[in-house]
Amino acid sequence: METIAFINKDDPRLNLKVENRLKNIFVTQFMETREEEENVNHIPVITETASRVLETGVNTLQRTLVLKKQVEVDEVDRQLAQKQQEFKVRMQALTQRRVELELKQLEMKDRAKTFEKFVEDNEVKRHRALKKYQAARKQNDLKQKETQELTAQLEELQARQQYLKDRVSKYKMYEDYMMKILDFLPEKYLEHGADSLVIPIMHRYETMSLTHLDLVDRLGQLVGELELGQHSLERLKQEHNTNTLMTNRKLSELQTQWDRTKEKNKQTEMNLLIHQGQSRDQVEEAGTILIAVKNLAEQCYLCHYGPLEELDILTMMDMVKEYILESADIEKKATELMESGSVPRSATQPRGFLKHINSKTQLKSISKTSGSWGLFS
Repeated sequence: METIAFINKDDPRLNLKVENRLKNIFVTQFMETREEEENVNHIPVITETASRVLETGVNTLQRTLVLKKQVEVDEVDRQLAQKQQEFKVRMQALTQRRVELELKQLEMKDRAKTFEKFVEDNEVKRHRALKKYQAARKQNDLKQKETQELTAQLEELQARQQYLKDRVSKYKMYEDYMMKILDFLPEKYLEHGADSLVIPIMHRYETMSLTHLDLVDRLGQLVGELELGQHSLERLKQEHNTNTLMTNRKLSELQTQWDRTKEKNKQTEMNLLIHQGQSRDQVEEAGTILIAVKNLAEQCYLCHYGPLEELDILTMMDMVKEYILESADIEKKATELMESGSVPRSATQPRGFLKHINSKTQLKSISKTSGSWGLFS
């Protein structure tokens, strides 16, 4: 009898697995709004990007323009997100740098405090050293002043010592002389009393010493008088030089004034000579006029004026004037008679006589006019 194998239900091989098959759908538009479905495979027909499709297409639909704007918005959102990320990174870097800067500031504050303390210590040390230096300098100045005073005293003492040495050297011969005198004197020369020979010598020495002092005083007085005389002489020389300069200046001014006066006198003399020449010409002309007036007076003499020698120039001129007027009157009357024909031709004077009178009258009038102008000029 055939046996049937036992079938185990838990055997996985006995389980039937049924899978849902994928549904393929061709998509002709971008971002088409549709419900999400399971087991659906969307296959795009257009493989190019939306911007490429917009660039190649001429008649673009409104939906396509919206798609273009959506793409631009996505790009802007992407850039904004990128910038936000960069800003976030920068803010983190700035925060880190701020922390580092605060740490550095704290470190700098600590260093500044340390440096201020160091400066204060140095300032205290400097003040202390300055006070010490001032005290030492003051002490040094005092020492230098004391040294200068001691040096001056030493120089004075050395000068005094040299002066005393010179005096000792100067009076050495007197000492030698006195020692020689003492050698010649007896041993008990002071016991001789008034009869001793030393006493007169001592008195003589005292007298000569007093005389020497008087002479020294006199010499000092004479030296003072000499200095005063020299000062007076210098003052007199200065006054003399000043007076000489002033005198020379005055002399120069007077010389200049004399030269000007001399030139002025020369000019005046020249003008005088010119005026004298003109006066001489005028005198000669006046003499000529007087002679002409006298000649006219002799020719035009009228008896009722008196003797001709006693008449002056003006009277002679009046006489000549009267004569000329009478002659002119006579000539006028004769001319009227000749024109009227009342007088016979034989009874009248000849025509030559009238011409002679007319020419003589004109000559006298011309001479009188020229003489009057020359005389009164």
